[in-house]
Amino acid sequence: MRHILGCGLAGSLILATASWSAPARSQTYTEQTAASLEQQGKTAEAEDAWRAVSKAQPANPLPFAHLGLLEARQEHYTQAIAYYRKAQALSPAMPGLRLNMGLAYFKDGDYKEAIEAFTPLLKSASNADDTQRLTVLTGMSHYGLGQYASAVPYLKNASGRDAQNLPLLLTLAHSCLLSRQYQCVLDAYHQLVALNANSAEADMLVGEALDEMKDSAGATREFRAAVAANPKEPNAHFGLGYLLWTQKQYQEAAQEFQAELDNTPDYTQAMLYLADADIQLNQLQDASALLEKLVKSSPSIEMARLDLGAVYAETGRNEDALREMKAAQALKPNDVDVHWRLARIYRSLGNTAEAKSEFDKAQNLTKAADDALLDVLTKDPSNAKPAASKPLAPQQ
Repeated sequence: MRHILGCGLAGSLILATASWSAPARSQTYTEQTAASLEQQGKTAEAEDAWRAVSKAQPANPLPFAHLGLLEARQEHYTQAIAYYRKAQALSPAMPGLRLNMGLAYFKDGDYKEAIEAFTPLLKSASNADDTQRLTVLTGMSHYGLGQYASAVPYLKNASGRDAQNLPLLLTLAHSCLLSRQYQCVLDAYHQLVALNANSAEADMLVGEALDEMKDSAGATREFRAAVAANPKEPNAHFGLGYLLWTQKQYQEAAQEFQAELDNTPDYTQAMLYLADADIQLNQLQDASALLEKLVKSSPSIEMARLDLGAVYAETGRNEDALREMKAAQALKPNDVDVHWRLARIYRSLGNTAEAKSEFDKAQNLTKAADDALLDVLTKDPSNAKPAASKPLAPQQ
């Protein structure tokens, strides 16, 4: 965030607040002492001095503004906001106060309040620097709220004014991706490559966009480029491995999952999919070791329980298989595959009644899904709302 916002913002806000003085009243010695202590970095002494001023002059907003500033410097944003509110109640138009308060909300993670503070300031901004800072802050606040589509216009505007800001451009690309604006991702990608031709993160972003656009070959190509650009880039090997796994290229997928684990040994998803790839390659002993480790550390992952149960069943450990399948069933009761596998295990154990019960459950779940699909297909299309179209390729 510091890289995106740039340097100097905090300093400008401090000066804006510190330069304010109450109208028609000369500054007292106590104010001078408090301000001097603050400038010397003597935070505790400055806080005591400003509190003394606030008690002596309860209608003066200046000590509350400075107390808020001192709390913000110490990253005590909740306390800073409380002081800023007191100052604002006494002087709503105090220069710099709304900006300081918005920044405190932003740093405290209260992005909704931050947006409410920044929006009017952005509308009234009188110079390019203020406009840029407030545009970035507003866009990043929307991003923090998960409002990616709303973040895009602000971040696009800001990156247009600061074309060399790589972190800002990456955040824009992420927002475009998460709001399904794939052409926007590709546009940002070209800018990222111009700044850094070997940007693994840029390759991954465009790879994700191409995958969403059902271009598996293009997505795989971009993730290969990401791995080549930086073999240590987090998620690069996993992303490539997952694409290969979906294409049933299990041998190479397993190599990529292992490479991700070499970088991050406790990466749960990489471990899970490596085990599944091992099962597909009939390397059951390797899969079993991974899955046993996984269910011990993360017992609530249904896929891990299901795969471990399948491995146990395949190697004749039916009682262990039954235990894992029951655990998978408890985590996901309506998984048809779990019921089919349970039925086969019960049958292997000679428990025909339980086997029949599980087969029936699987058949009923399958029939319910088929009936739901049939209901959709046989509805009068004239009464149906048109589905939102999804772009198949980048639009020029």
